[in-house]
Amino acid sequence: MNETLPNLSEAQFDIPTLAKLEPPAVFDHSPRILILYGSLRERSFSRFLAEEAGRILTHMGAEVRFFDPRELPVTDSVPNTHPKVAELRALSLWSEGHVWSCPERHGTITSVMKNQIDWIPLEVGATRPTQGRTLAVMQVSGGSQSFNTVNTLRVLGRWMRMVTIPNQSSVPKAYEQFDEAGRMKPSPFYDRLVDVMEELFKFTLLVRERSDYLVDRYSERRAAAKL
Repeated sequence: MNETLPNLSEAQFDIPTLAKLEPPAVFDHSPRILILYGSLRERSFSRFLAEEAGRILTHMGAEVRFFDPRELPVTDSVPNTHPKVAELRALSLWSEGHVWSCPERHGTITSVMKNQIDWIPLEVGATRPTQGRTLAVMQVSGGSQSFNTVNTLRVLGRWMRMVTIPNQSSVPKAYEQFDEAGRMKPSPFYDRLVDVMEELFKFTLLVRERSDYLVDRYSERRAAAKL
């Protein structure tokens, strides 16, 4: 079957090929990963999980940075030139992948987590701070294992046009999984965390330097051609 498509603009249509997915240049830096966590508690298990993830990624060779959500104003309560907002947005632009670690609060994500995500815009001029970046989602719970938070984070990641990896981490009874120093104890939950970070690292290697082509859209090319 080789029918014509009368509504298709051939000038803006693209047929993907493996050659077009070749990275344009040799990488000159390690994968850049930004880690966000969704709690302000002094003994925060979501932060402990985030820090453990950062150690694993660093051991694999990634460059890891954390954003401290303390003193980040409520979304839209201040201009986006506020130092904490500017810091968060700059880190997102710097990154090639994200890790989001959040506790479950009332069956969903915390306001601390949502506030950080809400401050990262879908686009700033011609730049999209999250589009095409990889994402791993994780949660901690005080009780039995749940997936409410990671499911919500996946929705947000998709909305932010991120490449959310299949694997995820959900740690129940988090108070039992970390020692007094905040280090994660050996367990199947730790092994799963290693799995998730390993997968994120692999996906980031695959996607980075190809993300511009992967998220290039026919509809947007056609709209731009009409300007």
